[in-house]
This record gives sequence, C-alpha cells and structure tokens, in this order.
Amino acid sequence: MKSRFFTSEKIMDNVTMIAGLAGELCYLVEGREKALLVDGLSGAGSLKAFVRELTDMPVELVLTHSHPDHMGAAFEYGRCFIHPDDIPGLYEAGDAERRYDFVRAGAKDFTLRMEDVIPCAPVRTLPVRDGYIFDLGGRSLEVIAVPGHTWGHIVLLDRSARAVYSGDAVNCNTLMFLGGTSIEEYRESLLHLQSFESAYDVLWGGHGGVSVPKRIVPEAIGLCEEIMAGTDQKAPGEFMGRTAFYAREKDEAFRRYDGGIANIAYSTDRIWKNQVPRP
Repeated sequence: MKSRFFTSEKIMDNVTMIAGLAGELCYLVEGREKALLVDGLSGAGSLKAFVRELTDMPVELVLTHSHPDHMGAAFEYGRCFIHPDDIPGLYEAGDAERRYDFVRAGAKDFTLRMEDVIPCAPVRTLPVRDGYIFDLGGRSLEVIAVPGHTWGHIVLLDRSARAVYSGDAVNCNTLMFLGGTSIEEYRESLLHLQSFESAYDVLWGGHGGVSVPKRIVPEAIGLCEEIMAGTDQKAPGEFMGRTAFYAREKDEAFRRYDGGIANIAYSTDRIWKNQVPRP
C-alpha cells in the first residue's frame, strides 16, 4: 500500500514494514487475535488510519524508545507500551514542531504542512520491562531491554519469525553521544541481547529498509570494547549538526570501509559509567 505519507511492504508472513516520509520504519505484526505495532514513526500523517487499511484486528502500540521519529502515533492511539525510563522522553521529544523538523530534514520529496503533523496530546503509558510477553494469539513477542541509545530502549523478539524488531538499538549508525547510557553500560546491554542469539537470525531496525544479520551484535560489542580500550579508529564525524567520533571509518552512507556492519558514534565524555549519571 501507498499513501501520501506512508508506504508498506509485507516482509514476512503476517509482518508488514511501514515507512514514513523520512524513511523511518515501524512494523505491524499480526497474530490470530490482535496485532502489535512496533513503533509509531514521526506522526506525519495518520498512521492509525493507514494501519486500519492493513488489518481489521485490534492494534496495540509499543515503542522501542521515545525519540521523535519513533513515537508520533502514540498521540493518535492515546496509549502505548513503553519502558518506564523512556516515558519522560515521550513528552520531551514529542513536540509537533520537533517532529516536523525531523521529517523536513529527511524527506526526499517534502510537501508536508505543519497541520499534517499529529499534535502532542496526553498518552496513557503502559510500562513494559525486560521479559514482558505480548501474546497476539498464536504468536508471541518478547521484550528485551537494551539500554544504550536511550535509557529505556527495548527490542522485540519474534521467535516464530526468528527476528528482532530492534528500533535504533544497534545499527550502522548507533548514536551514543546525544544522550542514553555510557558505552560501558551499552556493552552490557548488547551482551544481554547476544544471550538470545540462538532464537533469531536477523534484526529489522528503525531505518534502512532491510534486515541485518545477527553478527551485527557481536560486532558492536567488539567496538564498545575497543572504544573503552582506546584502540578504535576514532574517526571524526558529524550527525545532526553535532560532532562525534565513529569507532570505524565510513563513507557518507555509513558503510564501513572495512566491510563490517555495526558502527557507533560516541563522545569521549560518555564512555564510562561514572561519566554518565543515571537520570
């Protein structure tokens, strides 16, 4: 399906990937009794109305984290599942103008008007933590806590599809300098995610449009260890107008020159636990 604001693509049985105007992604996972929408894009256009065209099942919304490009639909649905540590960010980052600016910066064909953006509104937040199970009827998704990119970041393990819906937890441009945990704590989170590796083969993230193999997780663990040891490539970079270091040298499309997948953007004042107090 395609609309002015969204496109959708069936990527597995009963799993649809939905893209917003700036390429941000969410996933509609259907069971026999209900569906789970993993992430809510930026709120540019009515995602809730678009999802109604894809399924007639009751839909619940869960957010991997509370950044502007992942939580816009929460203000439409009026409720969402989210880790408690990311609830404050839902309102801090939920301002409609901030989400509009995100789409304006990333959209290839920008025709968005401010009135097209779902305004911020009260949201009933339902807390989920590590180990929580969403039972959709014949299909279950398990919450795995992966604090790093944000303090309350979670991913969803879909054992039946041997897949993880990973948000921004680990990718080719994992941003660890705009907030979130230290690199030291992020490594611990990735080790926790790696402990489930026998249950999944690929990760479907919040950007990019394609799955990545699970080797990205041990790659990212190795990069954390190099950053902590001071042996990474420490390549200067810039993202969203702010400077950072990248653990591996890359091109403008975030492809590593050495052929690896994972990369981490970080600052030297956010490497150790004692540098980053818990909010």
